Formats: sequence, C-alpha cells, structure tokens
Amino acid sequence: MKQDIHPKYHTDCQVICVCGNTFATGSTVPEIKVELCSACHPFYTGKQKLVDTARRVEKFGAKVALKDSISAGVKGKKVKKAARAEAKASKEVVVKTKDIKKISQVTLGKK
Repeated sequence: MKQDIHPKYHTDCQVICVCGNTFATGSTVPEIKVELCSACHPFYTGKQKLVDTARRVEKFGAKVALKDSISAGVKGKKVKKAARAEAKASKEVVVKTKDIKKISQVTLGKK
C-alpha cells in the first residue's frame, strides 16, 4: 500500500449545530458546523421549522405573484376555443349547386 495518501482520521470530531447542540463523531476533519441536527430537525422534534438559507420562499412567492399577474390578462384555452366556435357559427354558409343548364347560389341562414 502507498503511504501518506489517506487523510488523517479524527476519532473525536466535534459536530456543532446552530441550535447549540454538540456531539462527537469520527471524521477526516476535526470540526463540523451544521445548520440542523437531530435535536432541532422537524422530523425528529415534530415542530414546524422553516429553514430558508437562500431566500427560496421569497423567490418562490415572487415567481407565483408574477405568474398570476401575467395570467390575469391571458385568456384560457377553453375561452379561446369557444370564441372561435362562435365566430365560425356566425359566418354565412354559401353552397354552390350546379344544375345542368344554370348555376345558382343558395345562401343558408343561421341555424
């Protein structure tokens, strides 16, 4: 085996949480700082805790508000389809018939 290629293993690594809880474990670094631990994690405590390190909640709220403001002026698919059907129904239908001796146009009214 090659010598000096593996990092040093610390058997007394201290893990420090933001809530103040500390415990010892083994690691290749002497000290680890964490934001959540088993003493303050919502899964283990049953308490609701909102952890927003990068403004994710505010960014999501801004995105939703922007989408709602844009979609307020946009018509939906069903509304557009109904408008097309209404425009199509309001057109006059012209049917050309060919008789042996004369060509005549017959205009049909609305249904």
